[in-house]
Amino acid sequence: MRIAVVGGGIGGLCLAHGLRKAGVDVAVYERDLSRTDRLQGYRVHINPHGAAALRECLPAANWARFEESAGHGGNGFGFLTEQLKPLLLLDPEVEQHYSASRITLRQVLLDGLDVQFGKRFERYEQNGDITLHFEDGTTASCDVLVGADGIRSRVRGQYLPHAGTEAVGVTAIAGKLFLDENDWVPRELVVRANSIVPTGRAGMFLAAHDGLGVTDVQDDLLFDNARPYLMWAYAAADLTVHDGLDLQREVLRRISRWSPELNRIVAATPAETISEWRIRSSKPIERWQPTNVTLLGDAIHAMTPMRGIGANIALRDAQLLARCIAEGGDAIARYEAEMYDYGFAAVRDSLRAARQFADGSPIARTVFKTVLRTASAVPALKRAMFAGQGD
Repeated sequence: MRIAVVGGGIGGLCLAHGLRKAGVDVAVYERDLSRTDRLQGYRVHINPHGAAALRECLPAANWARFEESAGHGGNGFGFLTEQLKPLLLLDPEVEQHYSASRITLRQVLLDGLDVQFGKRFERYEQNGDITLHFEDGTTASCDVLVGADGIRSRVRGQYLPHAGTEAVGVTAIAGKLFLDENDWVPRELVVRANSIVPTGRAGMFLAAHDGLGVTDVQDDLLFDNARPYLMWAYAAADLTVHDGLDLQREVLRRISRWSPELNRIVAATPAETISEWRIRSSKPIERWQPTNVTLLGDAIHAMTPMRGIGANIALRDAQLLARCIAEGGDAIARYEAEMYDYGFAAVRDSLRAARQFADGSPIARTVFKTVLRTASAVPALKRAMFAGQGD
């Protein structure tokens, strides 16, 4: 069986490794021109489920390099007011969480794979087997096609044209404050991730990412991305960005009555690290009839970043699909039956979290703060409410 994976992101590359481990013939086609094209992005939270998928699919040497190059997460989570008053603090997870550079993780995943770069997928044809057509005029054939080509998936566009994503009415502005140059940042904002719950219809998320913590990781994995930094993201439903808008100044205007420390963090952030994005989420669709074309990750169940689980769900897809193909039989049907359930459940959960985070009414926020304070005072309630937080 010949498997073609269109897309060399986290999920597609993890799948390719899992299939290679199982002795399956797999080819990966990536639109980037080289392995060093995608040298940007924040770090990504890898939870225990995502880590288990990587450990299962990757060769032992690649997994070891991932562990060496990833920082450690799982130091707890806090809900704070806009004046940094604690509403609820959650204890660190017992299981290991990782803070992985997207840049470095991609290099770890590319290591050992013969990815064909510069292959921008155009369309496919089915005549028994599948013929792939690329924009450079070349073709390739396979028995099973996996679309792992992200939120604007061309494979999905042809295979499930009624699927896709839609705007959720939330826009975010985010930036990086490098901690090795700013040792004044309050400790409570560095030792754990925090969600700011203000009275107004907006929210802010902050998470510190440590350095690699090692000095002998190969230089080709670093790409000047080893510095510790505090990532912040401000999101609101009434936030409109346009050409010429000073993103930093807009956030400062909106949080001017928040704590001085939060204002200082935004003001001290290098302007070149600040960016915006309009958050989108997959549209709900009915189940489809399985064929020899399938999808994984953002190509089928793109979700908002408010739960921080998108990459982990893509890794779960890769682990499950590799297992199903290795076992044979109606592999795609088994994969899609399970993936549809957990994938779109994660989409719904993430969408609900985004709307609560950025567009809750003042009354709803008052109720939410009361619930958080109550949970903080009642340990049993806290454990019940936040079991599996971060998964």
